Amino acid sequence: MKRSVWVLAVAMSGCASVSDINQTPPTMSVISGKKPHEYAKCIADKLADSRGALQMEPHKNGVRLIVPGKLSSLPAAVFDIDERSGGSSIKLHESMSNVPVRPGDVQAAANACISG
Repeated sequence: MKRSVWVLAVAMSGCASVSDINQTPPTMSVISGKKPHEYAKCIADKLADSRGALQMEPHKNGVRLIVPGKLSSLPAAVFDIDERSGGSSIKLHESMSNVPVRPGDVQAAANACISG
């Protein structure tokens, strides 16, 4: 049963693009005392063992961090990290946000990196 759920989840993730993922409601929206590049580096360090290389690009007043899937190089999650006074505001969008059995490593990394 669990195996079929994973196969279905991988199939449903399909070929999601960054713009498709950003159309989904954020799975997390928080404020951190860390600057955008500091928060992005923390996320990259936390996900280094479970994901491929993360892609960082300038976005508004901060950075956008694109997290690849565990089984492919297609985007699985997008962090929009914007600078604000005294830190940053963070929004996380995930491609499988409506699938309850999605991998939890992205959420765990996001939560672990919030506090400075």
